[in-house]
Amino acid sequence: MATKSIKQVLTGASPHMVGDGFRVSNYVPGPYGITRETNPFIMLDYNMPHYFEPSAYRRGVGEHPHRGFETVSIAYEGQIEHRDSSGGGGVISAGDVQWMTAAAGLMHDEFQSQEFAETGGLQHFIQVWVNLPAKDKMSPPKYQAITNDSISTVKIDDKGSVNRIIAGNFKGVNGAASTFTPIEMYDIRMVTGAEVSFDLPALFNTMILITKGSFIINNEQQAKHKDFVLFNHDGETITLKAEEDSYAMVFSGEPINEPIVSYGPFVMNTQEEIIQAINDFNSGKFGSI
Repeated sequence: MATKSIKQVLTGASPHMVGDGFRVSNYVPGPYGITRETNPFIMLDYNMPHYFEPSAYRRGVGEHPHRGFETVSIAYEGQIEHRDSSGGGGVISAGDVQWMTAAAGLMHDEFQSQEFAETGGLQHFIQVWVNLPAKDKMSPPKYQAITNDSISTVKIDDKGSVNRIIAGNFKGVNGAASTFTPIEMYDIRMVTGAEVSFDLPALFNTMILITKGSFIINNEQQAKHKDFVLFNHDGETITLKAEEDSYAMVFSGEPINEPIVSYGPFVMNTQEEIIQAINDFNSGKFGSI
């Protein structure tokens, strides 16, 4: 198969606080406005490793609404607790993933866990928003608690290099998440000198966020921690070689070629649907926690 060539290597916006508990750099849409080239991934925040002092209270973001998409939180370090008005919730720790489908609408909050607040420590995670097609935007909300031990792992070598398949299929092994549209989401962790090649559909929007270390991609391009790599649609094969112990999060998905109209926590297809979402929220139809 042909190589999937690199279009751009980007960095995110300067870090900012979301609530008082998450110090994130926004990559999508980010300073480049690249939603069209990353769809169905319409928002990506990266909380690079950041130390929080012990606290007498839990830091985070209070109750707020969502409609029309899914939120996926991927934890490397720290603990995050989620609750929502559909009954979903739980604490995610290192290696865990929380996949919340807001769809028709819900209220939720996100805070550091009580244990993390009391002890303090490093927090390191990703949150990505996954768009839903028009036919599924008003489906019932749901929650997938994907624990570290439930994520399928494929060995890359005998030295500890692995691919954790969160969604999709990697060399015949299925990911843990259920998705509405075709999505590949891999958490690749490699030791120094390890190399792996894999194929993704040419027409998928594909990107890689480097979350630790440094890679050589396709035997030509270096990408270091915090780099965000966008690929063209001219091939299928990507090759990664780790220059040191390194992590890469791969996001690839079939584009949803429908209009996107967004307003804060609502992502729909028309302005009328946004107005309806606001009215439904104001009238209490999203419920409460």
